[in-house]
Amino acid sequence: MAVYTAEHLRGLRMIVTGGGTGGHTYPALTTIHTLRDRLAAAGTAPDVRWVGVAHGLEARIARQEGIAFTAITTGKLRRSPNLHEWGRNVADAFRVPLGILQAIMIVVRTRPEVVFSTGGYVSVPIGIAAWMTRRPLVMHEQTLTVGLANRILARLADRVLLSHESSIDHLPARARTRAVVTGNPIRPEILTGDRERALAAYHLDPRLPLVYVTGGAQGAVQVNNLIADILPGLLQKCQVLHQCGDYSLDRMRQVAAALPEHLRSRYRVVDYVHGELPDVLSAADIVFARSGAGTVAELTALGKACVFIPLIPTGGDEQRRTARHLADAGAARMLAGPEASAHRLYEEIMVLLDHPERRRELANAARQHGRPYAATAVASAIIDAAGRYRS
Repeated sequence: MAVYTAEHLRGLRMIVTGGGTGGHTYPALTTIHTLRDRLAAAGTAPDVRWVGVAHGLEARIARQEGIAFTAITTGKLRRSPNLHEWGRNVADAFRVPLGILQAIMIVVRTRPEVVFSTGGYVSVPIGIAAWMTRRPLVMHEQTLTVGLANRILARLADRVLLSHESSIDHLPARARTRAVVTGNPIRPEILTGDRERALAAYHLDPRLPLVYVTGGAQGAVQVNNLIADILPGLLQKCQVLHQCGDYSLDRMRQVAAALPEHLRSRYRVVDYVHGELPDVLSAADIVFARSGAGTVAELTALGKACVFIPLIPTGGDEQRRTARHLADAGAARMLAGPEASAHRLYEEIMVLLDHPERRRELANAARQHGRPYAATAVASAIIDAAGRYRS
């Protein structure tokens, strides 16, 4: 990629679009932060406007971060609709042209040097508007498969950024020459966790292996049920920090209270892990988690021994595909379908506890799939696209 001077990039105008879920929203936010840091080092700053839906996660995050936000109307295509959703598909089909018109007006008014999309149905109108007004479009795909919105935009994008090498096979043939594998942007602080801080914050024993259990920010009932069934046996050999979500917190506290007294101090349950997450991940010897794109990006970047239980179904079944991809490469263990039982989970974790060398093998293999500096690569692609447009 070309190198551009600070003067050449001064006043860079950029539209960001993507959202609906954290998987689309947080990579966009991380990229914005990284881009700001890159340009700040050169003595300038980007002019960023985020475009999404008014009640989406992206709107809330933009407000919290002080990022200018513009809402548009758009529709969502539900790929396996029931009768009710067929009706919503029809209604949404009429919203898409309106969203495209709104998007064109936003692009014309904003005059961005680059448009950056992280996917989700909200990204389609702005992506089409960028193409129609001949503004550079850089899109990023977080999952191993390519989502429907990004399959549409890949045909129009100047640069297609991917998180996985094998994702190239899921692109339209003509888009493959414009594809670059960058990885999925993760927050830089994830890489700077401190084990000792986590042990102190949660009153953990430094002599015992730590198993970190998480079903994501909202928790996952399936994950919580499985770990609850095996806690008494598991705690004989380790300690567990369990992020269970608000919905299951009272129940898991009851599970904790019912443990044998000599094991209670080995189990810590919380609804949510806040700013301590980098420290917790640094301290964890084994992680039991869902296999969402963001979670996988963080855990492989850190090189963690993981047991994944994918959420099924998800759009395109991407969680199972991602977990299977890593499991086949010897970079994780996976439990899905009938295999996702308490008995199998107990066996998987106990093998890793009893054989530290097996943990190291998994961790080392996971690290080979990690791209800790993905955000920097994505920011560089955006700068390059904007610089070429200005040239």
